[in-house]
Amino acid sequence: MNTTPALRLDDVSQQFGALKAVDQVSFSVVPGARHAVIGPNGAGKSTLFALIAGLRRASGGRVVAFGEDVTALPEHRRVARGVVRTFQHSALFLTHTTRENVLFAVQREAGVSWSMLRPLRSRYALRDRAEELLAEVHLNGREEVLAGSLSHGERRQLEVAVALACRPRLLLLDEPVAGMSAAETARFKALIDALPKETTVMLIEHDLDLVFDLAETVTVLHLGRHLITGTPEEVRSSEQVQSAYLGAADTSDLFTDTTGGSQ
Repeated sequence: MNTTPALRLDDVSQQFGALKAVDQVSFSVVPGARHAVIGPNGAGKSTLFALIAGLRRASGGRVVAFGEDVTALPEHRRVARGVVRTFQHSALFLTHTTRENVLFAVQREAGVSWSMLRPLRSRYALRDRAEELLAEVHLNGREEVLAGSLSHGERRQLEVAVALACRPRLLLLDEPVAGMSAAETARFKALIDALPKETTVMLIEHDLDLVFDLAETVTVLHLGRHLITGTPEEVRSSEQVQSAYLGAADTSDLFTDTTGGSQ
């Protein structure tokens, strides 16, 4: 059994002038986990993801992915090692079809360009891979639809397909269901549930109902610092967490509303 963490953060920090956006954060993520990062607005969640993905260089500490210190590596080299992030705001080519969006990513991962000089067999293999990924995120039958014409939920599904084209070992999802309807959120959860366990998934999410339904472990940040990493039950019962969200210890009902209204 592999005991090497998919991700280990050792006192990771990010400082902007006098502001400590991430302040000596340390925790580990086991391989194959569904791991959520939550916290009030301004807790440092998206900054932490940027440090993990390599969009920012940490001011201090170490980022270790699958046993390798990647702290000094830029984003594209972390992607090559399987650390792949989707973004809070759409980064799709809206004037291209869903198939083309995924095909661009498939070609990039394969290190090839789409050329009429390439053998037909090779081009068909790339196209087949793109269509397999679209089917995996339940967008089969939508291959010729422009990305700009998709619903919000479908765009998020397409972004996951683009990320999966990079063959992630650690997939970082930044607020994946923000703006989705209840039905779209349910479909997205089913999509993540269906991903192979070889893919470790970390997500930032404000929908706490989804977090506690999907995640096996949860990390809570507050004002850039690590409060707790534990099971959903441990996080639900933590007075520290309750106080961070509502500013008072008497907040036992914070995580009891299953309608989403208390979040």
